[in-house]
Amino acid sequence: MDEGRNKIKVLMAKPGFDGHWRGATVVTVALRNAGMEVIYGGNLSPAEIVATAIQEDVDVVGLSILAAGHMKLISEVARLLQKEGKGDVLVVVGGTIPKPDIPEIKKMGVSEVFLPGTDLGVITSHIRDSVRARKGSA
Repeated sequence: MDEGRNKIKVLMAKPGFDGHWRGATVVTVALRNAGMEVIYGGNLSPAEIVATAIQEDVDVVGLSILAAGHMKLISEVARLLQKEGKGDVLVVVGGTIPKPDIPEIKKMGVSEVFLPGTDLGVITSHIRDSVRARKGSA
């Protein structure tokens, strides 16, 4: 978190052309209700996600994926964040991710993968605790 900013700032996006929006919207509302500032980007390319994350100076990028191609899309977002010197941005993923893919996704730098049905409090707490730990604040 920026020292001049108290709220955790999150970019919620759907990489690619996935038309499913409900999960991303529900999580967006839950994070806002928890006091976070959330920018809902909707469907964006990995490059657009990273450009928006930089422009908005976010603490977190949340990716919602329910379509095929998740491994390529997630790895491209992670790669571009690193390339742009934004490796300190927390990346979380939610959606219909096959369980065998989760370890590889975490190796890409993703903090956590939330599958359908994850309690919204678990998502909120993970983001809050992880951002605080990364920024060294209580």
